[in-house]
Amino acid sequence: MDRIDAMRLFVRIVERRSFTAAAHDTGVPRSTVTQVIKQMEARLGVRLLQRTTRVVRSTLDGEAYYRRCIAILDDIEDAEGAFNGALPKGMLRLEVQGTLARFFLMPGLPEFFAQYPDIEISMSESDRWVDLVHEGVDCALRWGTLPDSDLIARRLGMAERMTYASPGYLTRFGHPDTLDALEGHRIVGIRLLTTGAITPLDFVVDGEIRSVSLPATLSVTGPESYLLGTRLGLGLAQMPRFHVEDDLRRGNLVAVLTNLPPPSVPVSVLYPQSRQLSPRVRVFIDWLAQQFPMELKP
Repeated sequence: MDRIDAMRLFVRIVERRSFTAAAHDTGVPRSTVTQVIKQMEARLGVRLLQRTTRVVRSTLDGEAYYRRCIAILDDIEDAEGAFNGALPKGMLRLEVQGTLARFFLMPGLPEFFAQYPDIEISMSESDRWVDLVHEGVDCALRWGTLPDSDLIARRLGMAERMTYASPGYLTRFGHPDTLDALEGHRIVGIRLLTTGAITPLDFVVDGEIRSVSLPATLSVTGPESYLLGTRLGLGLAQMPRFHVEDDLRRGNLVAVLTNLPPPSVPVSVLYPQSRQLSPRVRVFIDWLAQQFPMELKP
C-alpha cells in the first residue's frame, strides 16, 4: 500500500474510531489495516492511535497528522479533477430525515446520477442526531432548529408550518379559533429523541412565540407516525406544509388557527468543518440546493 492509500486508511480509522469499521469501509483486510498503521507509526517515530478494547482514539500527534492527511488528500482530489477534467467520483455517505428524502431528494436522483455517473450514494434515514465524523458520514440533510455543534450548516430553505387536525377530530373536539379555545383539546405528541420530552405547540402571536402544552393521547418520535396519528383523529399536530399537501387536497386534514401559525423552521445540509469539502460532496450540496422549490428558499 502506497503512502497516499495509507493516509486514506488512517483518516478512516480516526473518523470511525475503529480498525474493523475502517477495514469494512475500505475493503482492506483487518490484518492489513493493523500492519499499515504499525508501519506508519514506525516510519514517523510517534504513536498515532490509542487503542482500547472498545474504541480507537487519536493521540495529539495522531490528531495533527490526521489534519495534515485531510488537507493533502483533498488537495490531491482537487488537483486531479482540475487537470484531467474528470467528474467527481467515489462514495458519498449521506444521512437524511426520511420525509425530506421522499419529497426533495429521491425525485431528482436520476438526474444527479446522469450528471455524475461515477458517484455512489450510501444513504441512511434517521431522525436522530448523528456524529458525522465518527460515523463516517459526509453530510446530513435536516429540518428544524439545529443544536449548537461543530458542524457547518448551509441553509437550503425555510419550511412553513401550520397546525392541523382531521375532520373527525374537529367534529368531536370543536374547531379552535383562539389559543384560549385550545382548552380541552389534545395533541399527537412528538417526543425528542435526546430527552423524551414532548414538544409543545408553538404559535407566533404579535411577533412573539407562545408555547401551549396539551395532553397527548399518542406520542411518537417519527414524522410518518406523527402524520398518521393526526389523520386518525388522535389530536392536533404541527407539521411542515409540504408534508401534508396531499392530505389537505384529499380532505384528510384541515388547517386550524391559520392566523396564529407556528414559526417556520430551516431546512439545512450539515457537514464537518474539520475538513475541506471533497469535489463529490461539493457538487452534491450545490445540486441539493436546487431541489428545493422557490417557496422554501431562504
